[in-house]
Amino acid sequence: MRTTETDQAASTGAGEPENNSLQAAATPSKRVRRQAAGHAEVANKGKNPKPADTKTDTVLKKLRLAKGATIEALMEATGWQPHSVRGFLSGTVKKKLGFPLLSEVGKDGVRRYRLDSKAKAV
Repeated sequence: MRTTETDQAASTGAGEPENNSLQAAATPSKRVRRQAAGHAEVANKGKNPKPADTKTDTVLKKLRLAKGATIEALMEATGWQPHSVRGFLSGTVKKKLGFPLLSEVGKDGVRRYRLDSKAKAV
């Protein structure tokens, strides 16, 4: 016979929490988790994996191109919204990192951003 939630609630008492001993048994102790994490670090210690490019690295690579990059290209590369890209260019690239950022409108009417290689970083 199949037991429903209402049957279980009636048999255990309405306000009493159920004892999920199976769930507690399945969760490893802190000591086991720490030991497992330590072994993982030792196993990866000999290898020197190349770290993945961050979104900052991706944007800076695109800005270093001779043509620069449009907001749309940066949005596609990072998955950010247009206001986030503009905020990153202003706050991080210009102010925090101090890179000279140029904003130019080409003959096609599209605004492009690029890092000025001739200007000295602030």
